[in-house]
Amino acid sequence: MENYIPNQHQELLQKSEDSWRIFRIMAEFAEALETLKNITPAVSIFGSARVKPGNPYYETARDTAYLLSKAGFSVITGGGPGIMEAGNRGAFEGDSPSIGLNIKLPFEQISNQYQNISYDFNHFFSRKYMFVRFAMAYVVMPGGFGTLDELLEALTLIQTRKSRKIPVILMASEFWQGLIDWIKTKLIKEKMISKEDVDLFQIIDEPQQTVEAVFKFYDDRSFSFNAEDLNQLYNL
Repeated sequence: MENYIPNQHQELLQKSEDSWRIFRIMAEFAEALETLKNITPAVSIFGSARVKPGNPYYETARDTAYLLSKAGFSVITGGGPGIMEAGNRGAFEGDSPSIGLNIKLPFEQISNQYQNISYDFNHFFSRKYMFVRFAMAYVVMPGGFGTLDELLEALTLIQTRKSRKIPVILMASEFWQGLIDWIKTKLIKEKMISKEDVDLFQIIDEPQQTVEAVFKFYDDRSFSFNAEDLNQLYNL
C-alpha cells in the first residue's frame, strides 16, 4: 500500500508523456507534408552513407540524379553523406529540386550541402513514410542495413498493395547479385514469396538506362496520384 501512490503517479506521468509524444509525431508528419507538398514528380534514391566522392557507386548515383533532375524529376534522399550526398549533388547540379529528408542520429548522419529543400526528422517511421508518399520510383544503390530496410519495406508495401506499383531499380548489379541469387534459390524455392514477386524490381547499371526505365514504366500511366493511389498512401 505504501508504494501505491508513487506508482500511480508514475503511471500518470508516463501516460502524459506518451500523449505529448503522439502530438509531436503528428506535428512532424504535418510539417513534413506541408514542406514537400509541391515536389512531385520525384524519385527517391537510397544508399550507403559511407562511400566517398570518387567511389564508383557515388559517381553513378550522382550521374543518375543529375539525369533525373534534368528530365524533370525532383530527387529525394536521406540528406546525409555518401550516396545521399551524391544524389542531392547530382540533382542540385540539374534543373529540378534536390530534397534531403534528414534524420537526427547520435552518429554518422551529417546533412550534406546540396539541398534545395530539407527537413529534419526525429523518427525513422515518419521519414520513411515521406519517401514512399512522394516517390514515383525508387533507385537503390549499394548500402548497409538502412538501405536494405528501405528496399525491403518498399517491396513489401508494393507486394501487399499498400502502395501503388512503381519502379524499384537496383543499381550496381555485381553488388546485388548475391542477394538476388538468394531470393531466387531460397525464398522462391521454399515458397516464401511468389515467382512473380521478383518482377517488382529490376537491376540496371547505367544512369541513362535508369531514367529510360522510369519513363517506360509511365508510358501508359500518369505521374499524378489518383484517388485510389492517395487512399493507399493514407492507409500505409
